[in-house]
Amino acid sequence: MIIKYLSFLLGLIWSYSFIRTQSIFSNKTAILFKVFISKVSWITFILACYFGFKNFSIKLTLIGVGISIILVHLMFYFSSKYLENKLGIIKLKKIKTFLEYALVIFIFYYVIF
Repeated sequence: MIIKYLSFLLGLIWSYSFIRTQSIFSNKTAILFKVFISKVSWITFILACYFGFKNFSIKLTLIGVGISIILVHLMFYFSSKYLENKLGIIKLKKIKTFLEYALVIFIFYYVIF
């Protein structure tokens, strides 16, 4: 039972972290991210919630969803503060731009080939 619940939490955290990631990218890249990655993550998140309703009580499922959402937001908050302090805002923007272009190139490569 504990292993099932931990796998349920891990699935929620995994899928919600991809959903939350789309807010980091710029509008152009976010559109590609929504089409190719975020849709699958929403389906995974909804299916994980269904798995929770099917195997656990509603109370445990809602607690798990709440814990996963709070945990993902805390991880994004602390990681952003750490990266801002460690790298600086200018260097962080350069890295973000590089990652956005790399994501766009990767998606086009995936669609073409």
